[in-house]
Amino acid sequence: MDDKLYNRTIEFLSEQFKNDSSGHDLDHTLRVSRMAVTIAENEHADVSRCELAALMHDVDDYKLSPDTEAEHRNARSFMNRENIPDEEIEAVIHIIEQVSFSGTDTQVPDTLEGKIVQDADRLDAIGAIGIARAFAYGGAHGRKLYDPKEIPENHLSKAEYRNHVSTTVNHFHEKLFLLKNMMNTETAKQIAIHRDEFMHAWLDEFLLEWDGRNQFR
Repeated sequence: MDDKLYNRTIEFLSEQFKNDSSGHDLDHTLRVSRMAVTIAENEHADVSRCELAALMHDVDDYKLSPDTEAEHRNARSFMNRENIPDEEIEAVIHIIEQVSFSGTDTQVPDTLEGKIVQDADRLDAIGAIGIARAFAYGGAHGRKLYDPKEIPENHLSKAEYRNHVSTTVNHFHEKLFLLKNMMNTETAKQIAIHRDEFMHAWLDEFLLEWDGRNQFR
């Protein structure tokens, strides 16, 4: 992606995400884009396509723009204004359609570039930043930190997952701890190992503090 297109893309994304406080902001998109480029270079994929799809991956997300999700109107409108070739637009839209975690209906992308963008998005959902984003999202949506009486629910369909309301700690069990074993590329699998270990260690500490069991060393 040339510098002029990149700068116009950032301007567009800044406007799209200017009011977000749920962890799906511009910084998230930029991290996913940088990670997608890194993975694409390691996996010998189409770097430019991965970068553009990563930058577009949340502009029509159902959590942020439910009215445009079905037709990907925000992404299509921007790429058309930038005179992106139709073939490239359709390739990017195809990648975006397969990125999201959707419970038992989660798709494994059918292109290498799709697998890479999905991996990059998932990597930003785990590790230290993943923890911060989980609690940012929970706070923005009025969710409890934790309730030991609420049992995590797994094996949810796409519709069930989208409508499911739970605590942020349950979200670790319902999604975040599943992601390490759902990575597609060898590059992402290696990165995910440490991030997953960190999350488990962090949650162990959280539960000790919750129960008041780690007051002294």
